[in-house]
Amino acid sequence: MSFRPDGSVGGQGDIVVDGLPVGGAHPVHPFTIDDRGRLFIAIGSCTDACAEPNPHAPGKNPCEELATRAGIWLYDANRTGQHFSPKERYATGTRNAEGLDFDRAGRFYATQHGRGHLHEKWPELYTQQRGFELPAEELTIIKRGASYGWPWSYFDGALGKRVLAPEYGGDGKKVGACAREEEPVAVFSAHWAPNDMKLYKGSSFPEAYHGGAFIAFHGSFNPAGPRGGYNVVFQPLKNGAAAGHFQVFAEGFAGGQKEPGRAAHRPSGIAVGPDGALYINDDEAGRVWRVVYKKEHR
Repeated sequence: MSFRPDGSVGGQGDIVVDGLPVGGAHPVHPFTIDDRGRLFIAIGSCTDACAEPNPHAPGKNPCEELATRAGIWLYDANRTGQHFSPKERYATGTRNAEGLDFDRAGRFYATQHGRGHLHEKWPELYTQQRGFELPAEELTIIKRGASYGWPWSYFDGALGKRVLAPEYGGDGKKVGACAREEEPVAVFSAHWAPNDMKLYKGSSFPEAYHGGAFIAFHGSFNPAGPRGGYNVVFQPLKNGAAAGHFQVFAEGFAGGQKEPGRAAHRPSGIAVGPDGALYINDDEAGRVWRVVYKKEHR
C-alpha cells in the first residue's frame, strides 16, 4: 500500500519516490511540499562525523556519505515512479534536518541537529563541560547548491562562527575552509534535538508571533551531563533573519525526569491549524496539545 500525491491510497505503482537510503543513524526522512508542488526530502547522515566511532578517528575525505546522505533532495510531488539518486540533491552538509517549512516570501527554513561526542572522542581538545555546550543546534535557510558544514565543521554558539571539526584537523578554534559554509539564521543550546519547526502564518496569535518559528525540541540524550530541551521555543524572524533571541514558549513536558525513556512527554511535532491554533505532538506517550490565544478582557 502507498499514498498517492492527492492523499488517496493506492498500490505499489503509486509510490512517489522509492530507494531512499536507510540504516545507520537518522533513518527517518522528513519532507515538505511547497506551493509549486516541489517535494523536498531531508536525509540525515548515518554517522556522527563521517568517521569511525572510536576516539581520534580521522574524518573520511572525500566523505562518501554526502552522495546519498546529509542533505536535502528535490522531487516532484505530483509524479509517481521517481527513484532516489545523488543527482536530485538540492543542498548538502545538513547533518540531520528535521523541521522544514517555508515563509510567506518562499524562503525555505530547516532545523539542524548538531553532532555529538566532542569530549568523548577528543578529550585533549574539549573538556566535559565544552562537550555539553557544543555544538549549537541551528535554524538555517536552505538554498539550492549550498553547503551547510557537515562533516567538516560545526557551529560554536559562543564564538559565533563555524569551526573546523577535529576529525578534519580542527582544534576547537580553527576556522579553515569552513568559512565558506552557510551560516545559520539562529542558534540554540547544544543537544536539544530540534525535531520539528513551523513558521507561524496564522493570524489568531498576537502580531509578535507572526512570521516567527515555533520549534519542538525533543530533548537531550547526553548521558554524562545536564539535559536540556524537552520544550517548545519561539524564534522571532524578520526578512530572513533573527529578530531577537529565542524564547521558551512551552515547557514542563518531561515532568521530573529529563531523559529518554523516563520523560513523561517529549515534544516531537508542530503544526498550525487553519484557525491559527498551534498543535504540539508528543512521541513518548502519544499526546497532542492544542494551544490557542484568548485575549484577556478587563
